[in-house]
Amino acid sequence: MKISVVIITLNEERILERTLKAIHGWADEIIVVDSGSTDRTVEIAQQYDCKTMHRKFDGDGPQKHFGVNQALNDWVFVLDADEEVTPELRSEIESYFAQNHEFTGFYVPISLIFLGRLMRYGAEYKMPHLRLFNKKFGNFNDKFVHGGAVVDGKLTTFENHVLHYSYKDLHDYLQRFNYYTTRTAKMMYDAGKKGAIGQVIFRFPITFLKEYFLRKNFLNGYPGFVWAILSAMYPVVKYAKLREMWQQKK
Repeated sequence: MKISVVIITLNEERILERTLKAIHGWADEIIVVDSGSTDRTVEIAQQYDCKTMHRKFDGDGPQKHFGVNQALNDWVFVLDADEEVTPELRSEIESYFAQNHEFTGFYVPISLIFLGRLMRYGAEYKMPHLRLFNKKFGNFNDKFVHGGAVVDGKLTTFENHVLHYSYKDLHDYLQRFNYYTTRTAKMMYDAGKKGAIGQVIFRFPITFLKEYFLRKNFLNGYPGFVWAILSAMYPVVKYAKLREMWQQKK
């Protein structure tokens, strides 16, 4: 079975080449949907024989949905620009396709690389995402933030994973943190949801204890501690921004 890989990009020159090297010559088609990069992103994509096109960004889900529709093949593997397919996963995919034809989609485990370390413990290790599927049976939804695939039929999960090199450094993390907490708070505000004071005050200790101890991020060393702190801050800032939006309306 032939596979088309779809990647959406915006100023990804830092990491895109690593992603493309891992699939170049293996994927039958690579589609890059760029939303206006001003760095070398498009140039790098063209160097790896990608089918490159421009589309104004209107959300994570819609952008990936568009990319899937451009694929020549029925089977589509959707990657983020900072995700690297491991050789073990490539071999597993080939093995499944050689022996099985009963599935319409596959959950792909994705593992985070944070502060230079593979996070082997916690929720960020081998978190399954529905990324490889037959587009005859589904596509991505229209969610602006963290869009996901919706696929009918029989699904299964691979054993091997994709490596997620999400953040260049803490500065990069905090920039994205600020963007996504604002965007998520706005979505909640538009839906009429309100943030109680308790959600702002008590979410931090509860989330930190869950991330650091229950999910065993303490076994990830220093990166695990930083991740637990930042993860605990996320809902606090999100709900604080939501409350601020309602207060500004008043």
